[in-house]
Amino acid sequence: MKIDVLTLFPRMFQGPLTESIIGKAIDKDLLQVNVMNFRDYTDNKHQNVDDYPYGGGAGMLLKAQPIFAAIDAINEEAPDTKKRVILLDPAGVPFTQAVAEELAEEEHLVFICGHYEGYDERIRTLVTDEISLGDYVLTGGELGAMVMIDATVRLLPEVLGNDQSAKTDSHSTGLLEHPQYTRPAEYRGMKVPDVIISGNHKKIKEWQDKESIRRTLERRPDMLETVSLSAEQQNYLKELKMEREASKE
Repeated sequence: MKIDVLTLFPRMFQGPLTESIIGKAIDKDLLQVNVMNFRDYTDNKHQNVDDYPYGGGAGMLLKAQPIFAAIDAINEEAPDTKKRVILLDPAGVPFTQAVAEELAEEEHLVFICGHYEGYDERIRTLVTDEISLGDYVLTGGELGAMVMIDATVRLLPEVLGNDQSAKTDSHSTGLLEHPQYTRPAEYRGMKVPDVIISGNHKKIKEWQDKESIRRTLERRPDMLETVSLSAEQQNYLKELKMEREASKE
């Protein structure tokens, strides 16, 4: 995968995109990341990238010209590659695990990190996706881009040491992940559930499924409204709801 990032603050990416999983993906030649300072693409001697909005209003707008020029440079370097051009914008669709999984299928991603009060509307003609990290506003798109890149890159084949890890993550299955334990079997009076050290794989799987549904019911019941459950999982959910009602009596 190739990722281009358009930003006014390229140094913000020097650490996050060279460490941990992303750094390992780059070392394995599974990922290529190019961080571009789009100020370098301005056509004025002062290298201004923002200007006052027509019609008045608070703040400054990111000008169209530097972004268009930077995208032109990307297209000239890779003219035959289909690109997903992502605009970081509070008005965009929410970023979810499903969006990360979709982006992980792409060959070339381009992230536009805005700053100031907003964008010249013509920039949106370059964009395939407008995505928001959440219902809040950051000072720029850099942190949002880092989060999206991290969530996407870890889904690429061979990036994680165990590909099964990504498939069983919270949200990947539509449910929150079940509790997990490691050695020792008892610590400060807290014991690991007997079933998961029993060696009975069928019972362990049943316990994991039930605990995953239990955790989702307790912490994110809204997720249960959209997830598709097997008949067995539906029975687990009924049992858990009955347990909750009984505990209230």
